[in-house]
Amino acid sequence: MTLNDWLHRLERLHYKAIDMGLERVSQVAQRLNLLADLPLIITVGGTNGKGSTVAFIESILLAHGYRVGAYTSPHLIAFNERVRLDGREVEDAPLIKAFEQIEAVRGDTSLTYFEFTTLAAMLVFRQYKLDVIVLEVGLGGRLDAVNVWDADIAIVASIDLDHQQFLGDTREKIGLEKIGIGRSGKPLILGEVDTPAMVLSAAASLGLQLLQVGDAFDGGVVDHQHWTFTGRNREGNLLRWDGLPQTHLYWRNAVLALQALALTPLALNAESIHTGLASARLTGRQQIVQTQPTIMLDVGHNPHAAAHLAQRLRQGEFKRIHCIVGMLRDKAIADTLAELLDVVDLWWPVTLSGERGLDGKVIAQCLLEAGATTQSPVASPRNAYGTLLRQAEPDDLILVFGSFYTVADVIQYRQSVTAKG
Repeated sequence: MTLNDWLHRLERLHYKAIDMGLERVSQVAQRLNLLADLPLIITVGGTNGKGSTVAFIESILLAHGYRVGAYTSPHLIAFNERVRLDGREVEDAPLIKAFEQIEAVRGDTSLTYFEFTTLAAMLVFRQYKLDVIVLEVGLGGRLDAVNVWDADIAIVASIDLDHQQFLGDTREKIGLEKIGIGRSGKPLILGEVDTPAMVLSAAASLGLQLLQVGDAFDGGVVDHQHWTFTGRNREGNLLRWDGLPQTHLYWRNAVLALQALALTPLALNAESIHTGLASARLTGRQQIVQTQPTIMLDVGHNPHAAAHLAQRLRQGEFKRIHCIVGMLRDKAIADTLAELLDVVDLWWPVTLSGERGLDGKVIAQCLLEAGATTQSPVASPRNAYGTLLRQAEPDDLILVFGSFYTVADVIQYRQSVTAKG
């Protein structure tokens, strides 16, 4: 079978797409001998900021010459994006071989798509002599498949409302799920200064070594080009790195990455830290892909992500901001859009296909009720993008926002145009 054949099969293997719990994946991991003789593991969770934190950790380690495996989700275009070895996407053959190995031992244990693919990633990583494995939590933390592996260092980048049907309807409940990736006696890095008291208390009772931003470590902007990190090393001693470069990704998540790396036994140097920070990239996270007009891609899909995006957009100097927005029906549509109402001049609601895709008419109605100026709904992100690109002026911003599916459709459209020459 091809990789796509396998992926289609995995989508139908389990009776429901999301079935949180560790028992099934743990059983198969044991049969595959995946729970012993592991390199250092850093697990990254949080409502937002996971992807960029992983990207910073990976980039800095690679700049030092360390061997790194990184597992992230979801992917934008190709599944291979989820599994990286030394910064490169794994090819089809190792993934297919891993799927075959899992199928040969799982017996009657039913696995979800994410459980199966997480096991495959770890099988691929086992073939190489890695210094570090970086695992991004898929959903929540405590019951997420990656939590089968004990984190030497755990990071919770942020705690906010998303996936409430699985994690709970308050920051306290969601936070309790997310800190479940921590291990007693091991560091847990918290990326918010206002972590709920209940969550802090629970983390302490679990014996986690808490390091909270704004307390144990922090970063500060010196000027438009540089910032400073202060934090703690493994011995608890204060350390400081000055003159750090501004980054393509949100620099506050670089603060989390640096604190995590400072707690490892790995040797670090200032030059490689600078190189790694400057070279970190992540597709679809406030990513500028063109100028005149400026085109920004952002996969943010909840109020917390939208608020951060709005903060950045307020710092820009654009004549008009157009927003192509497509979302999934299970997201907080009104609350997410509300964060951007004061910065977007004209909305272009689009329809996303698939069972979870939301009709653009629903988004348009929500925007109209909020008093926003909106175009008539468009059939797809690429249709809206093609039309808008012909109309926008050089000093406008075209923001493509709301879902991985929205951004992926525009990326594929841009690739097809490029291929045609």
